[in-house]
Amino acid sequence: MDVCELLSYQPDRGAKRPREEDGGGEEESKGGKQQKGGRELARHREVAGGGEMMDPEELTGDRRKILDKLMDQDDDDEPEAEPVDESSVKKMILTFEKRSYKNQELRIKFPDNPEKFMETELDLNDIVQEMHVIATMPDLYHLLVELNAVHSLLGLLSHENTDILSPVSAFFTVVDLLQELTDIDTLHESEEGAEVLIDSLLEGQVVALLVQNMERLDEQVKEEADGVYNTLAIIENMAEFRPGLCTEAAQQGLMQWLLKRIKAKMPFDANKLYCSEILAILLQNNDNTRELLGEMDGIDVLLQQLSVFKRHNPTTAEEQEMMENLFDALCSCLMLPANRDRFLRGEGLQLMNLMLREKKMSRTSALKVLDHGMIGAEGADNCHKFVDILGLRTIFPLFMKTPKKMKKAGLSEKEHEEHVCSIIASMLRNLKSQQRSRLLSKFTENDCEKVDRLMEVHFKYLEAVQQADKRIEGEKHDMVRRGEILDDSMEDEFYLRRLDAGLFVLQLICYIMVEISNSGISQLQQRVHQILNLRGGSIKVVRHIMREYAESIGDGKSEEFKEAEKKRIMDLLDNF
Repeated sequence: MDVCELLSYQPDRGAKRPREEDGGGEEESKGGKQQKGGRELARHREVAGGGEMMDPEELTGDRRKILDKLMDQDDDDEPEAEPVDESSVKKMILTFEKRSYKNQELRIKFPDNPEKFMETELDLNDIVQEMHVIATMPDLYHLLVELNAVHSLLGLLSHENTDILSPVSAFFTVVDLLQELTDIDTLHESEEGAEVLIDSLLEGQVVALLVQNMERLDEQVKEEADGVYNTLAIIENMAEFRPGLCTEAAQQGLMQWLLKRIKAKMPFDANKLYCSEILAILLQNNDNTRELLGEMDGIDVLLQQLSVFKRHNPTTAEEQEMMENLFDALCSCLMLPANRDRFLRGEGLQLMNLMLREKKMSRTSALKVLDHGMIGAEGADNCHKFVDILGLRTIFPLFMKTPKKMKKAGLSEKEHEEHVCSIIASMLRNLKSQQRSRLLSKFTENDCEKVDRLMEVHFKYLEAVQQADKRIEGEKHDMVRRGEILDDSMEDEFYLRRLDAGLFVLQLICYIMVEISNSGISQLQQRVHQILNLRGGSIKVVRHIMREYAESIGDGKSEEFKEAEKKRIMDLLDNF
């Protein structure tokens, strides 16, 4: 049977609208061989299924051979992709170097006539696009360094001709390539290759170059806004792979640019959200970047941006995420004592207090910020100011009852009670004279109702910790029976589990109990002991919890501070 006859055969289909693609050979030729083969196969299936519904089993003999032949023809038409190996990558990089050199040569020769080097710009763009394949083989990243390609790529970032910054310009193409090369999943596929690439990029001050380019981009243009987003993605990838570079990145202009972008009077968009995320990453566990932000008046910038949410909730989930990122950044900054003073001068306490009163979505994070700002001896000034601005009227209603909206906002009851108890414990530790008297008088109000609430949460968390202790003891017993060794790392893991079960909140509550019992107000001490006896509690248990707390307090502080704080707590226990 002739193949052409079979393919041209059309059974009677009745009245049916003719398909346009069946009309002529010219239109078929426009789609290329692969598309044509696919259409021929589809038409053959129509033949088999049209008019008389044929059973698939009837598609045998010559017809089956023709169908197989068409499939083979379709496969043959596809060009074989050149295998990507070390040799082809070297060839690709050398081609890139040649085109880069030619482009640079014409740029120098015709600096005021972009048309002269536009063709080389397009050629350069093509080869950089081809180099994306290298991102699939991170073990060959060393070739980019050894053949000087990283240096050349960074050189393209510093093109001075801003008039050709367009979707096809070298800058955007290089940014896309760097983003793919530094993809965090790809970097982890070959740690050795990733280390070599990141070292080379940092040596060439990649962050400084990226920041310089972001400064000259106009985010009103979509392509350039996308360029900013992709640039931030490169920085995030490198920071996640090597957190130690955050300090260097911040000092190379990134911190200043982020603060400028966050406070810019522009509509909320994905780039502002990304900036808030990068800022929070830079400040995480890094006193150098926290100090740098403080010196750049970054505390004021954060407070100004957060003040928007004092009386208004974020309108979208993305805006809410940005708000949380800014709160996280503020909490990180307050870990540095010098920033506590800047927070105080910037009226951060007043803003957080207003947020707690307004009962908007920002309230949960405002509570966390107050905790960070008042904790430890460095928070003494903030504690006194908080009492002066009538903060006690705000915090104690939150102590008496966890608001339902707090739970809806994603803050668990345990987290809420932890922050509130931590704030009260910080005030009991830091307040002097009149402010301390005002705090203690709160516990005597309404027949010591706040002491009753304190004892209620004490027994709640005591039970939770005791249950966790039973589970842990059972696990330890099983491990010993199996002959396993309980080393320090296992003991640390068990301790962290106890803290997570509620031990830290219980320690804070016991500290508050001991402090108010040593306040000199007999009414408070009597109420604490009365409820302990009524509920079958024990002073010995409270003392044991406080001794454990005293042993762990002051981590990260000087030995002198640790010993002084431990002695102060033990003195309080002696009089409990």
